[in-house]
Amino acid sequence: MENIINKYIEDLKQNNMVTLKIKVSPKMSKIEFKKVLEDGTLKLNIRSAPEKGKANKEIIAYLSKILNVSKKDIEIISGETSPLKLIKITI
Repeated sequence: MENIINKYIEDLKQNNMVTLKIKVSPKMSKIEFKKVLEDGTLKLNIRSAPEKGKANKEIIAYLSKILNVSKKDIEIISGETSPLKLIKITI
């Protein structure tokens, strides 16, 4: 998974923008990317429950940390209330 994340970091540096397709599994023991699904979707485990935006905030904070970008640079384009999310990161 680290190689996949590094590829997104490089794409972000080169293009100043990257889009991630993520499938979220809430209420897990820790937050981490688990695998890449056949269609290229990233499977992400998070601790938060999907209520009152807690899960989305945790996802944005995690992506901000691992991609070394500001939280304001991360936007959930679609899937605000769905486990399948399209996320745009612009620097």
